[in-house]
Order: sequence, then C-alpha cells, then structure tokens
Amino acid sequence: MRSDLQSLFVGFAFLIVGCAIVSCSEEREHTAPAIYDRDSVPVMTTYGVNTLISDSGVIKYRIVTECWEINENKRPSRWTFNKGILLTQFNLKKHVVGYIQCDSAVYFDKDRRWELRGRVRILTAQGLRFYSNELYWDEREHQMWSYSYSHLKTPDKELEGDWFRSDEQMTNYEIRQTKGWGIFSNESFMSAEGMPSPPMDTTHVDSMKGPIVHQK
Repeated sequence: MRSDLQSLFVGFAFLIVGCAIVSCSEEREHTAPAIYDRDSVPVMTTYGVNTLISDSGVIKYRIVTECWEINENKRPSRWTFNKGILLTQFNLKKHVVGYIQCDSAVYFDKDRRWELRGRVRILTAQGLRFYSNELYWDEREHQMWSYSYSHLKTPDKELEGDWFRSDEQMTNYEIRQTKGWGIFSNESFMSAEGMPSPPMDTTHVDSMKGPIVHQK
C-alpha cells in the first residue's frame, strides 16, 4: 500500500507532468536565437503555484510553490524548486493532517529521487514530526535519509542526532549519534515555525530504532 508521503509526492508529479504536456502542446509563432549553453535553459518555468489535488472527487492535497523549473537538458534531468515548496495533506473533513515543507527541492525525475534542503519540516498523518536541514528520498528503494542534524518527535518520545534513515512511511526509523530522548509535554515541544530548545545531552547512544506509536 502506498504511503501518505509517497501519495503526496506522486500526486504532485502527475500535476507537473500534466502542465508540461500542456505547455509543450502550445504552438508558438516566434522563435528565439539558438542558445548554446543548453544546461541553463529549462523547458518549462511556472510561477505562483497554489493548486488543489483531488482523488475520487475529494480534495486531498494542496501544492504551493513560488517557482518550479523542469530542465531535461541537465544530466540527470530534474525539476527544481529554488523558492521552496509546501505540500499539504487533508482528511475527509478538509483538516490538515500532514505536510512537507522546505526552502528548496530538486526532483531527479528519471532516477525518482528527491533532495530537500533548508528547514525541512514534515508532519505525517500518524503524528510524527521531523525537522532537519536536508533530507534525501529514493522512491525506488523506498528509503529516506539525512546526514545532518535531525530532530524527530513521536507522540511519546523525542530524538535528535546527526544521522537519520527511515522507510518512506516513517514508521521504521533509525537515528545515530543520538544526543538525547525522553517523554515531553506538548508545551515543551516546538511549533512548526521554529526549532525547539534541544533536550539535555545526558546520554550518547549509537543508534535508536522503533516503530511509530500511533495516537489514539
């Protein structure tokens, strides 16, 4: 079964491909002189995107990005979001149950691989929150990972470390070079707009694993 995060990105992928087909099908009467530095020329650039995506007549996702570029001339080909991206997931009552947000992103469409950078924020429908400055996602291998400081909070514990790996559903994860973990109240954790005060560095554990504890 496809995960919520994967469904969110796949829905976005279909949206972009559809727009690319429409763009390429439009006839143009004027042509510009040849540009020899082809790597600098995207085949499509779109600004001010704020789009809802529905499934079976039900609105499930919202895509917000200031600018995206599709460049098939670079190797490997890629979709670039230099101004950031916000992907939001809704439940049947149109309440936000999850999101993915970052300052910039690159999707290598042929390799089916994402690179998210700068204030990466994720909230899953199961209540897991993830914060880092980078996150890589391989859709073929169904793996997500980060080699920079990462902060993860589940309904019953909080972890931080300098190495993170997880399945794409974020239900089986591992954090290494762990700095601390514990049980925290809602008031002691951060809001989506800022980073939390780090917990006390009272322990050092090489790795920490565990399935997500679902909220009841």
